Amino acid sequence: QVQLVESGGGLVQAGGSLRLTCIASGSTFTNYTMGWFRQAPGKEREFVAGISRSGIITKAADSVEGRFTISRDNDKNTVYLQMNNLKPEDTAVYYCAAVSARVVTKTSGTYDYWGQGTQVTVSS
Repeated sequence: QVQLVESGGGLVQAGGSLRLTCIASGSTFTNYTMGWFRQAPGKEREFVAGISRSGIITKAADSVEGRFTISRDNDKNTVYLQMNNLKPEDTAVYYCAAVSARVVTKTSGTYDYWGQGTQVTVSS
């Protein structure tokens, strides 16, 4: 079992930045590939970024490529999502997720554990 707790969301103006943090507990953090997903009102949950167990391999959605960066600190059991140049269309609830897998997957259904989510609102 893995417990995930996100923080760092908030209200920001377009062009601004936020850093989301997800702290994991309850199991060996380095056993898990980590991902960030988001869900806007009336839309399906979508992949934002993922990072391998070692942190060497990362993937990002086309919509955030070049603006968002995922990273992890295995000593702190923490994964981050640095979000720069935010746009109103980035407004959503952002979720941290974990899967015991060697590859970075973009499919939400493959992730086993989820945090409660943190709201990000970008005003124009």
